[in-house]
Amino acid sequence: MRTSIATVCLSGTLEEKLHAAARAGFDGVEIFEQDLLVSPDSPETIAGLARDLGLSLDLYQPFRDFEGVEEDRFQQNLVRAQKKFELMTRLGMNTMLLCSNVGTATISDDGIVVEQLRRLGDLAQGYGIDVAYEALAWGRFVSEYDHAWDLVRSADHPRIGTCLDSFHILSRETDLSRISEIPGEKIFFLQLADAPALSMDVLSWSRHHRVFPGEGAWDLTDFLTRAALTGYAGPVSLEVFNDSFRQADTQRTAVDGLRSLRWLEASVAADVDIRDVAARGDDAGGGARAGGGDAARDDDAGAAGAGSGIALDLQPLPRVAAPSGIDYVELSTDDLGTLTRQLHQLGFRFIGFHRSKQHVQLWRRGSARIIITEVEPDSARGTFLRGIGFEVADASASMDRASLLHAIEVPREQTHNDEVLRGVFAPDGSEVFFHQTTGDDPVWIAEFGAGGVERSSHIDHINLAQPAHHYDEAVLFYTSLLALEAQPSQDVPSPAGLVRSQVMSSPDGAVRIPLNVSPTRTAEVTDRGTGAVGESYPEHVAVACEDIFAAAATALARGLDFLEVPQNYYEDLEARFALDPQLLERLREHNILYDRDEGGEFLHFYTATIGSVFFEMVERRDGYRGYGAPDAPVRLAAQHRRNAGR
Repeated sequence: MRTSIATVCLSGTLEEKLHAAARAGFDGVEIFEQDLLVSPDSPETIAGLARDLGLSLDLYQPFRDFEGVEEDRFQQNLVRAQKKFELMTRLGMNTMLLCSNVGTATISDDGIVVEQLRRLGDLAQGYGIDVAYEALAWGRFVSEYDHAWDLVRSADHPRIGTCLDSFHILSRETDLSRISEIPGEKIFFLQLADAPALSMDVLSWSRHHRVFPGEGAWDLTDFLTRAALTGYAGPVSLEVFNDSFRQADTQRTAVDGLRSLRWLEASVAADVDIRDVAARGDDAGGGARAGGGDAARDDDAGAAGAGSGIALDLQPLPRVAAPSGIDYVELSTDDLGTLTRQLHQLGFRFIGFHRSKQHVQLWRRGSARIIITEVEPDSARGTFLRGIGFEVADASASMDRASLLHAIEVPREQTHNDEVLRGVFAPDGSEVFFHQTTGDDPVWIAEFGAGGVERSSHIDHINLAQPAHHYDEAVLFYTSLLALEAQPSQDVPSPAGLVRSQVMSSPDGAVRIPLNVSPTRTAEVTDRGTGAVGESYPEHVAVACEDIFAAAATALARGLDFLEVPQNYYEDLEARFALDPQLLERLREHNILYDRDEGGEFLHFYTATIGSVFFEMVERRDGYRGYGAPDAPVRLAAQHRRNAGR
């Protein structure tokens, strides 16, 4: 599948954007007009740079406010178009995007629009240029893709086709069934953008909140599958207007964009195969959910769509299933005594030092395993979450998939008798390792001289802080590499402002990763632990136990510094749930918080923060599936008071 990206997606100069797109691996780019206008380089120089970088220049855009006007203005518009065609010739480009008129249209007459499109096609013919007519969602008279297609079809000109843009179509919730009516050769260009589900005017939504495929709320697998089934054979391009993207690192954003397309491509490959099988009456394809992602499908059988008229060369990715659990959490610290003392207070026991790395040790509580790496004070300051090991069915396939999705492998020192473990960096700088599921203790534990399976406790969830500029990238990362599913996001109030939180989880809930963006955390997290203590929004590891009161009693006896819960909370708790007075008193005595939903109960307590890490002990009763979200403001306020010395 030929990939392309609009230069408007990226920060920097036009030249920097071209270099970033090429290094990321895109086949081509769309030139956004403003990027060219502010460049000191001539069109010929830009064309030469693109050739040298191996990039095709796929689309010149946008050309606005053309059709649906009186004849005198239309003549002026033809002159404008001619100048743009001449410029495109200098660039060596042959496709221009024509947006439906927003600002100057005065005639709501399809017949006149058709005639004007036809006359534009005659002009374009002399320059060998194709015009892709796109319905903007806020167009004056043309705002739906099917209306734009009806006009293009009526114009019946070889140089006039249509552009399908997922944002303009999906934001209006337009019926997609008519996409199948459009011949693939009359779709002159295809643009993709995802978006979060927001209630706001569509223009603001479009200009500020688009994201890459897989980072929003829309089913782009279904959308692209429908376009592919028309026989469309051109580039699949990203057109994303996003304030954060245009402030972020150019290269990093380009890589994130290509990852989104490769993930979507594999999802569509699987979807096309399923629809192709269903069309032949094979029951093996029945019941599949279109657009549900490729991770759970058999998508390693080669390019898809051989019998379905698909012109796009859709390449699959190695199949992976969501992780079955958390193998370990690794923490780095320059305050080893404080951290290990807190682990002991929580009921963890010391297993041993790594046989070849004496600065690495293992602690465990049941099957909850914490690896601690002691670092020199000049290497990192404070305590921070370094990485997570995920239990997967096929570690080699997971690593291969991650590599194809442009994740960077973590360099790892190991001796000849160490277990070979491989992982990649997550967008926040943490390490993600893939560990083969065995059903017993993982093989690597023997490197710490430990054995014996314990099942009384496990990692319930891991709460990760994310830099605001790369929050959407993190959602895509965990979706595309680990087949986790994004749950609806929510905002949690804190003394510093709202904290945005979104849970990434496996379908069975065995792996839960809440991602948080703090209003005070504005610096990018590329080297965890290099900032001063207190600069980072804290992260935490939640450990499930069978008896929260026993865990709290042990912790209290061992001198744990609990995060204090105010009396006001318990008075409100009594009012909300009418708890038994004895239970309420036990909760208050142990600084335990409480929540309830239709499934069951959730009891939990927090430790004080060490560096940027703290722990949570939890007990789930009778199928409770949440995370105690109503209690999060209490925790955030208590941490704020503690950090302020109050």
